[in-house]
Amino acid sequence: MASSLFLLLDDLATMLDDVAAMTKVAASKTAGVLGDDLALNAEQVAGVVAERELPVVWAVAKGSLVNKAILVPGALAISALVPWAITPLLMIGGAFLCFEGVEKLAHKFLPDHGKKSGHETEKPNASVHAVAANPKVDMVAFEKEKIKGAIRTDFILSAEIIVISLGTVAAAPLLQQVSVLIAIAIVMTIGVYGLVAGIVKLDDAGYALRRRSNAFSRSLGQGLLAFAPFLMKALSNLGMLAMFLVGGGIVAHGIPTIAEFAHGFETKGALIATLAPLTLNLIVGFATGAVIYGIVTLAKKLRRKKA
Repeated sequence: MASSLFLLLDDLATMLDDVAAMTKVAASKTAGVLGDDLALNAEQVAGVVAERELPVVWAVAKGSLVNKAILVPGALAISALVPWAITPLLMIGGAFLCFEGVEKLAHKFLPDHGKKSGHETEKPNASVHAVAANPKVDMVAFEKEKIKGAIRTDFILSAEIIVISLGTVAAAPLLQQVSVLIAIAIVMTIGVYGLVAGIVKLDDAGYALRRRSNAFSRSLGQGLLAFAPFLMKALSNLGMLAMFLVGGGIVAHGIPTIAEFAHGFETKGALIATLAPLTLNLIVGFATGAVIYGIVTLAKKLRRKKA
């Protein structure tokens, strides 16, 4: 009996060791998506009033966990039953990200975009001051819209993280696959939204440090207050760029001709092998988003004429 128990514990320890090793590999492969996820979600939750920032981040984090609770069993089921469907589903998600990127550009550079689309609310990227100063804006609805948008974007990025992780453990037993995917889902969610919470509260930390008597603390606080707006603006722009890079990368990898063309840069030297695929993803992402945006805009116009 004792020997059987020790054998069981040994097998369990071996399995946990394998799970830890595979989780580490999966985490390294999804690190790039983690950076995009961070930029996108920090940009998505920006613009709410200061006292509501952490509740909004917490709401999005809970939504992200729900997303992953749906995606993990869904990915395992699709991988087992219809593995050919993974790529088309990812491409749909990637195309939607590209569309959202172009829509954000339209909000930013086309002043009449909101009016033409029939939206009376403030632009998604508007500052909290502009939103608060507009009496027509419902702040509760604005906050809910922010949360919905962030959770929707998280779903696509989480799907990519889960699918990439699944690819690293495809040959492993089912129990190890499940363990690795759950570990990745939890670690990525805590990592992303922990960092997002820290980023959006940088200004509060600056104010707290500036009130201290220590000269160094006051200087550090002043520096954080000066740095925070630049960081949020940079994250906003990086988030928009990430939509095209991630979405375009998914679409490009799903089209064999483009994927083969991208692989051709791998033998052209380290710099070209790094920059050329990123540029290609950016072009594919913007082109995909522009086409979908044009179709959606045309469909809205036709629907209004019929109405």
